[in-house]
Amino acid sequence: MGVKIVLIGAGSVQFGYDMLGDIFQSKTLEGCHVELHDINADALAVVEKNGRAFIEEEKLFHTISSTTDRRMALKDADFCIISIEAGDRFSLWYQDWHIPQQYGIRQVMGENGGPGGLFHSLRIIPPILDICEDILEVCPEAIVFNVSNPMSRICTTVTRRFPDLRFVGLCHEIESLSQQLPLILDTPWENLKTRAGGLNHFSILVEASYVDTGKDAYPDIREKAPNHFLNLPKVRDVIRELKEMEAGSTPGSEPAFRAGAGEWSERWIFRILLEQYGYMPITTDSHLGEYISWANDAADQKGILDFYQYYVEFLDKDPQIELKLHERVVPIIEGVLTDSGYEESAVNLPNDRLIEALPTSIVVEVPGIINRNGVTGVRLENYPPGFAGHLCNQIGVHNLVAEAVLNKSRQLALQALLTDPTVDKYKSAVDLFEYMMALQKPWLGYLK
Repeated sequence: MGVKIVLIGAGSVQFGYDMLGDIFQSKTLEGCHVELHDINADALAVVEKNGRAFIEEEKLFHTISSTTDRRMALKDADFCIISIEAGDRFSLWYQDWHIPQQYGIRQVMGENGGPGGLFHSLRIIPPILDICEDILEVCPEAIVFNVSNPMSRICTTVTRRFPDLRFVGLCHEIESLSQQLPLILDTPWENLKTRAGGLNHFSILVEASYVDTGKDAYPDIREKAPNHFLNLPKVRDVIRELKEMEAGSTPGSEPAFRAGAGEWSERWIFRILLEQYGYMPITTDSHLGEYISWANDAADQKGILDFYQYYVEFLDKDPQIELKLHERVVPIIEGVLTDSGYEESAVNLPNDRLIEALPTSIVVEVPGIINRNGVTGVRLENYPPGFAGHLCNQIGVHNLVAEAVLNKSRQLALQALLTDPTVDKYKSAVDLFEYMMALQKPWLGYLK
C-alpha cells in the first residue's frame, strides 16, 4: 500500500483545498491516498467531491476518500495533519478578544496569548488530545502535524500528555522572511542564510548572513528594516483594492500585498523590539502584542483592526484570496520520504536544549532537520538574553495552561490567567474568568 495522508478538519474549505492542492502538486506524493475527515458530513462531502473532480480532470494518480469516523480514517495512516476549531471560530474569537477589554484588560488581539489565548486554548486542546489518543492507538508510527492555534500551548500540552507521539507543530509565519528580507537587503532569497526561533508567533530572526560573501547581514537589516516596514501598504488599502476587484472596477489588477512588498504594515511593536533588542521579529503587532505587557500602548491598533476585518471578510469567505503563505507540511513529508536531510525553517518541538534559556517542559519554535527519522530540532546557540526574557515571561502561563487542561482544573486555569503578563487587574480578571466560564460552558465545562 502507498503513502496515506489523513487530513483532520478537512471540511474547512481553506484547509481542505489548500492541502489537497499542495499534495496534488507533489511529484514525490504522486499516487498517495488522501483520507479526508471532519465531523461536518456536508462540508466534508463538498471537499471530497471537488477533490475527486480535480483528480479526474487533471488525470492524477492520487486517490481520495472521506469519512466522519475518525478511527476508520486513521487506519494505516503514515501522516496526519490536524486543523480544527472548537465551536464557531469567529464568534468565539470575538468574545475572546473583546470581553476581556470590557473588563479593563488591555489585550491586543486575543487569539494566541493574553486572556483570549487562554480561553481559546482551554477550548481547543481537549479535542486535539482526543484525536492524538486515537492516533496513538490506531496508527502509533504516524507523524502528526498540527497547524491549529494557539500553537505553542497546544503542542506543549500534547507532548506532555503523549511524549511518544511523533508530534510537530507547523506555522507558515516564517515565510514572511523570504518575502521581506530580499526587499530589505536587495539580494535574492537564495543568497541569504537565516535561522529564527522562539515561541510560535513570538519569534525572532537570530542569524542572517550572505551566502556569496559569508558576511553577517544583521548590520544591514538593523539599518534598513525600520524604514522598509514603514513603507508597506496599509491593510485598509488592501481591503479597498480587493473590494474594487470584486466589483470589477480594476480588472486584471492585483492587491497591494501581492503586487508590491508582499505584506502590509502593522509594525509598531515590531519596530520597538528591533530598536530596543536589536533583533527582527518574524511576525506583526497582532501576534507580538498578545504576549507583552506594554503592547497595547505601542501597537498599531488600526492596523490590527483592519487585519481582523480583512481576515473575516475575505480569507474565511474565499480561500482563493490568501497571503501566499502556505503550510509547510508537504515539503516536510517529501523530506521524510526521500531522506533529504534538508533544514526546515520553523518547527515546533519540545525544548531539548534547543533554546538554553527556556525549560525542557516547553515546546519551542526552531529550525528542524528533516530526514527518514522525522523532524529533529536545531539548537540555537547564544540566544539573545533580552528577548529570552520576554519568552521566559510566558513559561509560567504555558505550564499552567497545560496542567489546567490535563488535570481539568478550574483553579489552575484561573492561575494561568493571573500569571499572564497582560493581566494587571486582580478583581477584573477573576470576574472575567467567571463570566467566560459561564458564557463558554459548552467548551469549558470540563474544568472543575
